[in-house]
Amino acid sequence: MSTTAKSLRAFLDAAPSVALVEVAEAKGSTPREKGAWMLVSPQRIFGTIGGGQLEFMAIDTARAMLAGSSKRSTVMEHVTGDPVPARYLDRDAKDSLTLDIPLGPEIGQCCGGRVEVAVRNVDAALRADLLASAETTDAARPHVHVFGGGHVGHALASAFVLLPLNVVVVETRTDALDDMPDNVVTRLTPMPEEMVREAPAGTAFVVLTHDHALDFLIVGEALKRDDAAYVGMIGSKTKKATFRSWFLKTAGGNEAQFARLVCPIGGDGVKDKRPAVIAALAAAEIMTALVLRAK
Repeated sequence: MSTTAKSLRAFLDAAPSVALVEVAEAKGSTPREKGAWMLVSPQRIFGTIGGGQLEFMAIDTARAMLAGSSKRSTVMEHVTGDPVPARYLDRDAKDSLTLDIPLGPEIGQCCGGRVEVAVRNVDAALRADLLASAETTDAARPHVHVFGGGHVGHALASAFVLLPLNVVVVETRTDALDDMPDNVVTRLTPMPEEMVREAPAGTAFVVLTHDHALDFLIVGEALKRDDAAYVGMIGSKTKKATFRSWFLKTAGGNEAQFARLVCPIGGDGVKDKRPAVIAALAAAEIMTALVLRAK
């Protein structure tokens, strides 16, 4: 099971009572879009609807509802302890209610839009729907293939697991796959270029193996895939120039394909070669490419 669905199931299994908080309508400038949701139990939360005062109010509302409160003026409170105006509340049924909140000075949130938040108890049917939706969402996540499990490869894997991605680390060396983060898929293979051919459309490929010749072989395969979202190779401008000569003269590539290569990865404005820094910059660059492709 993939990351979100696994975490969601663990949250639901640990909470005897849970409320779903969902942005039902978002007008103007708001922290999150319509459809954003979170779960609230008496002790914990899962997800976010954007943080700030709006989220605090929604959490308090959900917990008061779970506790059985029915008084409209006291069903939740500001973090300051002041009662929330009753006009924000509209109880729809025994197990659901709606908050209709104008963002601005009145609640100390400067977005300026208006948000309608629906709060309802999670029953068995809704639980099943949430899990099914999470599994569908996980399956549709963009794929990132990291070729190389060295210092930067490990740092990249650690950065990627925090993002909504399906991450695969490919290696030819067994020990290089040790201690990879949970929820990262690892592949040990003597022919990593085959993993390029088998990857789903829209995959981002980032190549940083222990061998320049192997890097070239993998990148050459990736650049020949017109459906790749991103192709990046760790290295210098000199390495990129050497690869260009090989790619055009020996590997049968062309200038249009070569132009899609990102090298160095993570941009060349920050001169810092520490693995964690390279990984942070590269992860931002790759995520940007994936988001832009999805639009």
